[in-house]
Amino acid sequence: MTETGENWTPIGQNDAITWPDFAGLFRRKDYGAVENHLAYLVDHGVNCLRFMLEYAQTENRYLEKPVGKFQPNMLKLWDDLFALCEKYSLRILLTPYDTFWMWIRWKHHPYNKANGGPCAKRSRWLLCPDTLHAIKNRLTFAAERWGRSGALFAWDLWNEIHPAHAENNTEVFYQFIQEISTHLREVEMGLYGRTHLQTVSLFGPVLYEHPAVADVIFRHPQLDFATTHFYDAKTINHPKDTVNSAICTGALVREALEHLHQPKPFFDSEHGPIHNFKDLRKTLPDDFDDEYFRHIQWSHLASGAAGGGMRWPNRHPHVLTPGMRVAQSSLAKFAQLINWSTFKRQNLNQEIKISSPAFAKFGCADDKQAIVYLLRQDKRDKKKMVDRTAPAIPVTVSVPDLQPGSYQVFFWKTQEGFLLSQQVVEVKQSQELTLEIPPIVTDIAVAIKQI
Repeated sequence: MTETGENWTPIGQNDAITWPDFAGLFRRKDYGAVENHLAYLVDHGVNCLRFMLEYAQTENRYLEKPVGKFQPNMLKLWDDLFALCEKYSLRILLTPYDTFWMWIRWKHHPYNKANGGPCAKRSRWLLCPDTLHAIKNRLTFAAERWGRSGALFAWDLWNEIHPAHAENNTEVFYQFIQEISTHLREVEMGLYGRTHLQTVSLFGPVLYEHPAVADVIFRHPQLDFATTHFYDAKTINHPKDTVNSAICTGALVREALEHLHQPKPFFDSEHGPIHNFKDLRKTLPDDFDDEYFRHIQWSHLASGAAGGGMRWPNRHPHVLTPGMRVAQSSLAKFAQLINWSTFKRQNLNQEIKISSPAFAKFGCADDKQAIVYLLRQDKRDKKKMVDRTAPAIPVTVSVPDLQPGSYQVFFWKTQEGFLLSQQVVEVKQSQELTLEIPPIVTDIAVAIKQI
């Protein structure tokens, strides 16, 4: 929820200051276009954007150059962006470094000792005391300049923390996060008497190579919520159809939530067809990508994660399609049916019962509310999308562990973004809530709320 107690769940995507939608802010080359874009986002239900303070794919967007000297053009850009986000009530999930391009183009980066910076090797970013000092200095500067803004949602303290950043040693992660987290909290408390939320993101597959990292990403006591990046090689990175990526997303959400030993929000803060785009240099067809995107966001939300996950465009041009914006709008409208501030949800992807194997099922609930998403998995067309000409199938769904009482049930058309129908259902003592779902061709979302 917001600081004023209103329901809030993050709906948005990754953006960058060099990508087409925001490039006009640099030196105010097209300030009006950026403002119009933000208005367009808000009209489509977007309320959260993930940004990196610098984007190091080129040499002219460094925040500091040399280290410790903050660049006036970049400061003006960020002042403008925060002001615009305040105007349109958008929140920013802010991470201080673009570690991907910083790693690839390390020989150019101002933090490289060869360029007068603090660090001799990129493999010592998390080990070098002088680099730690520079990181703290950047966070202090950002907190002082933009921490007062209501547009700042949270800090992603380190983007995709990785063993390679510490000479393949994961044991230092805990102390590194503690150092920068404590420092930033002390700065914000001193300035404002409050702190913003904190997380640290992880390239998801690292968990399988280094399982101990879960103790830091999911269970570090100073991190307020958990984020990982869903880049599954067989499905999400290189989708062969629009269904299996969503099924994988549901499984990854459940796995992430099982890592949380105490209730803490979780969401995927990066996903997308990165292998198609980066390695194969292909952009998915719009209609296929729109459906792939829509299925992933609904499986993410219904499986118990916060919001629909945050897409990395991985397209040319590097922006989300109009169809993806329509999908975000639908999710945002549906989200208004749930009281998020009291929803202590658990993943029920495996526990929910369904009468037909034609649908993949995703769901989460506590004892008073539930979300269910059903996705057709038995019929594909020639494009490997869900077959819209297939006959509709009625199904029965049972949701466990809801309190006895009366429940308002909302059936939602995800593609069109409207309420199909609603009904009241009674749950009696020692019974599950059982629903007769209207006949479905492709997919449907269901919101369930105790009256």
